[in-house]
Amino acid sequence: MVTDERFLDHRRERSHPERPARLEAVWSGIESAGVAEAIVGREPVPATDADLFRCHSKAQLRHLEDLHASGGGQVDIDTYMGARSWEAARLAAGAGLVAVEALRQGEADVAFCAVRPPGHHATDTTSMGFCLVNNVAVTAASLAASGERVAVVDIDAHHGNGTQDIFYDDARVLFVSFHQWPLYPGTGRIDETGEGDGEGTTLNMPLPVGAAGNTYRYGLDSVVVPALERFDPDWLLISAGFDGHRLDPLSNLGLTSGDFADLTARIVGLVPTGRCVMFLEGGYDLGALADSAGASLAAVVGVDHRPEPSSGEGPGCDVVDQVVELHGVDT
Repeated sequence: MVTDERFLDHRRERSHPERPARLEAVWSGIESAGVAEAIVGREPVPATDADLFRCHSKAQLRHLEDLHASGGGQVDIDTYMGARSWEAARLAAGAGLVAVEALRQGEADVAFCAVRPPGHHATDTTSMGFCLVNNVAVTAASLAASGERVAVVDIDAHHGNGTQDIFYDDARVLFVSFHQWPLYPGTGRIDETGEGDGEGTTLNMPLPVGAAGNTYRYGLDSVVVPALERFDPDWLLISAGFDGHRLDPLSNLGLTSGDFADLTARIVGLVPTGRCVMFLEGGYDLGALADSAGASLAAVVGVDHRPEPSSGEGPGCDVVDQVVELHGVDT
């Protein structure tokens, strides 16, 4: 696991859903799951300018650096920078690169980057949605630049518009997203499938309010598994947002911590050992976040820790069927 107390320094004086207590909840959930001793810790290293420039414009990064130099401020109505947020953001962006290197050296079977601020809403020109730079995209772009094929599976309740935008015309990166629809940021329709060389490498499953475990499991079996088999990635990156939990205040999905255990174990198992990196994204109910993160990390190391049972039926299987028909991923 790549994490650091410096991620707690991303903060502002007024209350905000994306707050330091989120990361403390993740740490607490892992401890409660009883798997802390099975986890190898690594410290993050800040992403370099070259790492960031693969995904973000010079103007965007200059704006963030200027805000940092002035002591912080609002990036947009939802997104802020505190006095030490830029350091945390660069560490978060570099965490995946540290994780990849650790996996290459055989230090672990799977890596989890417990970082903040999150990243999947940051596009190549715009920081938004609590995100300053796109952590998962920085790692994906680095791997792609080295000649490797990368699949990104995003299970956050909110569509990872930034990740999609950065790789929309890039055939080296497959992007698959489960997300609530409609919901911020308003992207992620079924017909957003990529363009140019990347046509067909974006697969969106915009699920209705109340979608629960069986819908997600059906989506994995019907869409994600065949899509990854066809794409044949060298690496799998997971945007592990836990805000699809039924108690999350910023979404209206029906997942439980047991579902996150199911999903994580299933997704991680789609690639060979040592080829999967998870990145913390959303999750804003602290108790649900702790339980879900703990259940997920336990599942990764083969421990059955379920503070709640898996959920059952919910709406949205028809959406999965539409994605299958559009992309032909059942053949």
